[in-house]
Amino acid sequence: MNKRIPSVFVHFFVLVFLILASLAYFYPVLQGKAISQSDIQQYIGMAKEQNDFRAQFDQEPYWTNSAFGGMPTYQLGANYPHNYVKELDRVLRFLPRPADYLFLYFLGFYILLSCLKVDYRLAVLGALAFGFSTYMIIILGVGHNAKAHAIAYIPMVLGGIILTFRGKYLKGFLLTAIAMALEISANHYQMTYYFMLLVLVLGLAYLIDAIRGKTLRHFAVSLGILIGAVLLSIGMNATGLLATKEYADWSTRGSTELTMNPDGSPKEDVSGLSKEYITQYSYGVAESLNLFVPRLFGGASTEDLGSESKAYQYLTEQGISRSRALDFSRNIPLYWGNQPGVAAPAYVGAVVLFLFFLGIFLVKGKTKWWLLGGVAFSLVLSWGKNFGPLTDFMIDYFPLYNKFRAVSSIQVVLELCVPLLGVLGLARLFDKQLSSKEKLRGIKGAGLILLGTGVALFLAKGMFSFTGLNDSTYLQYYGEEIMTMIRRDREMAYTQDLIRSLVFVILTGLICWLSIKGRLKYNFAILALAVLIAVDLVGVNLRYVNEDDFVRQRQVNEPFAEQPFDREIRKDSTVFRVYDPREGLNGARTSYFHKSIGGYHAAKPRSTQELFDYQIYQGNLQMLNMLNVKYVIQRSEEGAFAVRNPDALGNAWFVSGLVEVNSADREMQQLSTLNVKDSAVINTAKFPDLSLRKQYQKDSLADISLARYLPNRLIYSTSNAYDGLAVFSELYYPQGWVAYVNGIETPHFRVNYALRAIEIPAGENEIEFRFEPTVIETGSQIALAGSLLYVLIGAAGFLFTIRNRRKEEQAD
Repeated sequence: MNKRIPSVFVHFFVLVFLILASLAYFYPVLQGKAISQSDIQQYIGMAKEQNDFRAQFDQEPYWTNSAFGGMPTYQLGANYPHNYVKELDRVLRFLPRPADYLFLYFLGFYILLSCLKVDYRLAVLGALAFGFSTYMIIILGVGHNAKAHAIAYIPMVLGGIILTFRGKYLKGFLLTAIAMALEISANHYQMTYYFMLLVLVLGLAYLIDAIRGKTLRHFAVSLGILIGAVLLSIGMNATGLLATKEYADWSTRGSTELTMNPDGSPKEDVSGLSKEYITQYSYGVAESLNLFVPRLFGGASTEDLGSESKAYQYLTEQGISRSRALDFSRNIPLYWGNQPGVAAPAYVGAVVLFLFFLGIFLVKGKTKWWLLGGVAFSLVLSWGKNFGPLTDFMIDYFPLYNKFRAVSSIQVVLELCVPLLGVLGLARLFDKQLSSKEKLRGIKGAGLILLGTGVALFLAKGMFSFTGLNDSTYLQYYGEEIMTMIRRDREMAYTQDLIRSLVFVILTGLICWLSIKGRLKYNFAILALAVLIAVDLVGVNLRYVNEDDFVRQRQVNEPFAEQPFDREIRKDSTVFRVYDPREGLNGARTSYFHKSIGGYHAAKPRSTQELFDYQIYQGNLQMLNMLNVKYVIQRSEEGAFAVRNPDALGNAWFVSGLVEVNSADREMQQLSTLNVKDSAVINTAKFPDLSLRKQYQKDSLADISLARYLPNRLIYSTSNAYDGLAVFSELYYPQGWVAYVNGIETPHFRVNYALRAIEIPAGENEIEFRFEPTVIETGSQIALAGSLLYVLIGAAGFLFTIRNRRKEEQAD
């Protein structure tokens, strides 16, 4: 029945099937359409200047001024020399997006199950169960591409680890190294970190098994090989890792220099994100039953119930037109769980859960225990503030855990482990060496658990109020009568989906029972279960990601429409910044058309964030002046329009006074009253070796102007009768930017907490700033060496294998 090693021919047709399945779900890509993803729209806005520079000069700028007043492009899709891992990744992602990521889901899980020696037919079934898991599809719908990218490679890495522990040292090393290199290259370190937590659970299970079986030597050898593979994968990604580390320290993900809050109170001494921020999206304990019943807690923040909605029926009865009532029912606030809002439930499937519990009963050994450990650990951690003791321990004591927010997303570990154990359970169900009695016990056990849960949920329905966190706000807009109807809609969704899940449980149990009774052949049983999984998961997924989310390719490539005020601003040919208060620090529309002090990124420049928190949001508009904000977008009943800021200080200016302080707190406080046009403030604790004057004589005709602009190269011409101190409206970044005065490298330093400054001699001078990040050169050389080493090890291993086979043939 099972093939020990499927042939290349079989693998080829499996891959063809997985490609077709990916394209079938996202079939609009075959019509030349693209999915409209909110996060990708923001990314396109952020990366506009970088992409325009590439198109014009065919090289990387590594810096952009289009967002947050300036930042490196390391987290905006920068390309690095000798990044061959990224080239391989592009080869694997050959399908149109987002079908490419769905195919990677399938491929990774298929490889993992193949490494576990699972029959290829069951491996295909498992790939569908994993790839169509609702969370996996939803993140593609909203544009969390980096997250999806990282998740897709996790099963491959697990496959390499398992091969190594099975004694397939060379294959395990090569697969682990390249899969981990691809995982790191995906550039979503939160997902990689959560995967490492699962690996710790796996390692503990294998260690206990090694101690019991007295195979510690094999365990140690395997561990050493895996460490070597991970180190090699890090080397192949050295440029991106080093650049990310450098930027992270400078961003909001690094530690702040300030010890006080904007209101003057002491700042909590934390090295990472605050607990409140980390646990803002904490999964409710009862809400975890969404894994079994998709809309138990309403599903998404807004859902389309159409004419079946109780609210729709109420509105039409009140005389509201059907079209208006239908418009309302298409956006029913259905979610009533503990989180601020969700795009969809994290549904793994009633069919898959049945197989998971079947696996608990039938699978034996360490594999079951590390999978169960991964499920339990990730589920409890996803509860966040709803399970404070463990969450607080992890934040306070576990390395790097406090660097990541949205703890609910750790359920990706669960969403991998559940279908994996389910497929292994199914493999045991079809194992002829297992008695029918044990198989029947497993089917009964899985059925009783899920059917019992379903019955309990039916009985408990009257205990729920179906009231959500945001209902008080909705009440102000809709009134009590409509809110009553909305609560009835939530109850209706609860009941409908509960019945739906129970039907799938019964059907799954029936197929399993028929198969062990010999009334359903192996191939037909697998086909029936695969169809059941697809119908179950795809049926839920299409509620949230479907044809309606696809638009013309041009709309994706050009996500923002130019407005009259944009055209008006574009008439100004000078270099300046624009600020839209409605966007603030959380929108990239302005960055798409202009240079902005706002943007959209999870790791913002810390200096920009703190200038907003401590100054701009407190009403100190001088900060806009020194950041060269020449236009501010304002709105009235007539629409949006651009207002010119007459006090913008331009690209650079001379100051006559320098105020010295000895701490970041004092520097920030000084900005509250400082006249930034005439003076600058410097924190001497950061630049102890500088010897600067406190007063500078300024010629009334002194001038400094930007002569040439490129994002990574700025040239200024200056004229001043005296030695002067020039302040530039560019963010100070401690690594990479090099200043030259008349071609001679000259030190520059930070003033006004965020900006660059430099002393300029009297007379006419040319000042040049170049972004020359040494981290790129250093990292690319390491990446080249790592890639060459991987190829050499692979080639040597291949030749060694061939030679051994020939020796064995000669011996025979």
